[in-house]
Formats: sequence, structure tokens, C-alpha cells
Amino acid sequence: MLGAKNWAVEDGTLVNHWTRRGHYHHSKFEDFKLHLEFECGPKSNSGAYLRGRYEVQIETDSAEEPPSHHTGGVYGFLAPTPELSRQAGVWQSFDITLVGRTVTVVQNGQTVIDHKEIPGITGGGLDSHEELPGPIYLQGSEEGRVAYRNIVITPAE
Repeated sequence: MLGAKNWAVEDGTLVNHWTRRGHYHHSKFEDFKLHLEFECGPKSNSGAYLRGRYEVQIETDSAEEPPSHHTGGVYGFLAPTPELSRQAGVWQSFDITLVGRTVTVVQNGQTVIDHKEIPGITGGGLDSHEELPGPIYLQGSEEGRVAYRNIVITPAE
């Protein structure tokens, strides 16, 4: 079930055309590995919220923002290092592992955040109950277009 009127499934891909509302899975997760592929248009700004509380940024429009606001960063807290180039119109992938508050982000096969603790909840989080399991929340693009496919969630080992 899609949570906002601007979400659609097009050729097996979950697509959002310019809305701040997101789509989230009603299941709740503790420690997990998340694989997802994403593609966004020019001037897009989106993200994947882990447990609904920590946003891993997906964007093509934040070059002037702090590094933690760039693709692969945990918004407002952790910058991707190295920072990979922005690529509108190109499918990319994340492999994210979250155990407690410790996150590893692999973008397109390259580790950009390696086993770092997230110091707090990202703005826009669903709640502040870090001790509880939470959903995976896919943010719709604040502007432009974003699409997701091949979303797989497995328990972290």
C-alpha cells in the first residue's frame, strides 16, 4: 500500500514525483542490513530513514550544503568519506548495516561510512524512541523525482 498520492509503481519501480511525504514499511526492525537501489533526477533531495529515525541522504542538489547532507551521509551527523559524485538519472545502490546506533554505508560497492555511531536522531524522524525497533521510511523527493527498486531487508549478523 502506498502512503502518498504521488507515489506510483512504474515498471516494477517505486517512484515519487515531488512530494515531501514518504512511504514506509509497516514492519519494524531492530538490527538489519538494507539493500536498495535508487535513481533521482536533477535537483532531487530524498533519503532512506533507518528505523524511521536516521536518514541516509540521497540527493543531486545539495552541493552547497554541509558534507553530511550529501548522498551517502547520515543527514546532519556523518559525512560520506570518500564522497562519490552526484549522478542524476543513473541507478545507484546502498548496502546499509545498522546495529544499535552504529552504521556502515556502502554506496555502489564502496564504503563511505565505516562502522560509525550515529549521535542522534535526524530531523524529520518519525519519533525519538531510539531504544525501539522502527520502520524503513523512504522519503519522497523534496523537489524533482526519485525512484527505488530491489529493496531487500535482512537481519544483521
